Amino acid sequence: MTKRPEEVALMAAAGKLLADVFAQLDRLDLVGMSTMQVNDLVDDFIVNTLGARPASKGQYGYAFALNASRNDVVCHGVPSPADVLQSGDIVNFDITLEKNGYIADSSKTYLVGAVAAPARKLVQVTYEAMWKGIRAVRPGARLGDVGHAIERHARRHGYAVVREYCGHGIGREMHEPPQVLHWGRPQTGLVLREGMVFTIEPMLNAGRSAVHTEDDGWTVRTCDGALSAQFEHTVAVTRSGVRVLTLRAGEKMSG
Repeated sequence: MTKRPEEVALMAAAGKLLADVFAQLDRLDLVGMSTMQVNDLVDDFIVNTLGARPASKGQYGYAFALNASRNDVVCHGVPSPADVLQSGDIVNFDITLEKNGYIADSSKTYLVGAVAAPARKLVQVTYEAMWKGIRAVRPGARLGDVGHAIERHARRHGYAVVREYCGHGIGREMHEPPQVLHWGRPQTGLVLREGMVFTIEPMLNAGRSAVHTEDDGWTVRTCDGALSAQFEHTVAVTRSGVRVLTLRAGEKMSG
């Protein structure tokens, strides 16, 4: 589960490219765009501008460069020409990128046009919760510390943490050990050590935590139709703390 320094360096290079993808998304006016249009732009940018590979494409039989999860879709939303983004929506784009054999994974929930205050708050608190988890990462800490920090922040604001999906180790494969739960008890779970690389990617629901998968086998929605938001970064445990390998330009430790 630990990576050599040269491997972490390669993963950081992939992470920097992935941050560039989100910088491109940040420039888009998403209102009126279909999620398939966004997918195609991302696919083209990764392949033809960055000289990298969309790692989700072909993984587990998935055909696209990203997941697009809108409003009550928790995760794994499939891009579609018919899924047109409207002012007031929130939408998460989850993207993986491989370069030189190593994969980076990150996601961001976007506010589309004029978004109501309750949805804006959910998105902000989810972002903060991710950073609470990231700030708990250091050698000698335990995965339960990470999950506890996330869950405590979510509950403080009245949100539910989705338990069916979690973060994961990452490297040459998209999903490696360990599983990184977004809830837990302090001082329990795997002890973190320098060189571990994994994702932290909490999904918070405005209503209940229960989710269901649609008949397409991919799209996961909240059972009660309430909004859901997610953020994700790939992080590495360093000698003294944590390094965010997918950190975006201008982004600072938050939460």
